[in-house]
Amino acid sequence: MPVVISSDSGGVIRKICVLGVDPAVAGATGYGVIELERGVARMLRYGALKMPARVSYTARLCEIHRLIASLVQEFSPDAVAVESVFTALNMNTALKLAEVRGVVLLAAALAGVPSRSYSPREVKSRIAGYGAASKQQMQQMIGKQLGMLETPEPEDAADALAVALCHAHAAVAEARVAEATAGGRRATIGLAASSGSISRSQTRGARIVSVR
Repeated sequence: MPVVISSDSGGVIRKICVLGVDPAVAGATGYGVIELERGVARMLRYGALKMPARVSYTARLCEIHRLIASLVQEFSPDAVAVESVFTALNMNTALKLAEVRGVVLLAAALAGVPSRSYSPREVKSRIAGYGAASKQQMQQMIGKQLGMLETPEPEDAADALAVALCHAHAAVAEARVAEATAGGRRATIGLAASSGSISRSQTRGARIVSVR
């Protein structure tokens, strides 16, 4: 279902908030919330959910779902952007990662928030202009684009910020195309629009959320 995003006369989205998620099976699941307003991006929150090895797989899924649901409720994002499954993974890991992605997408769907998936190469191309950019290059570009004074860490959180920025850039690009074809009318695109008015926190700094 297409969603209307308000844009200015130049076809540029005035404001969009995106929750990015970098799902993981055994490691930490990264998350990052960014806001893009009139071409200026800023970080609202980022971090990673890391659980002890003794925690069961089903418990991990529950905690990840709870985390994403709470972030959606707090920030009321216009979209949830998720990194897609890396095809080079072995079958068992790929299937489990798909299940992790599933609980993330479910949390978004239950809240009525549209979601979009992006491959690692697509994210790197949009952020760094190079599909094979290194982790360090990506972290530097993310920090620069978000006006951060520190390098975003850990890597899982930085990856989540990257996928959120990727979606924001894609939203702007699609809005411009839609605006051009609509003859100056409001752009209608299949991305994201917030249906609530929940205030958005401006808490800064990465953090690792540990579940005991």
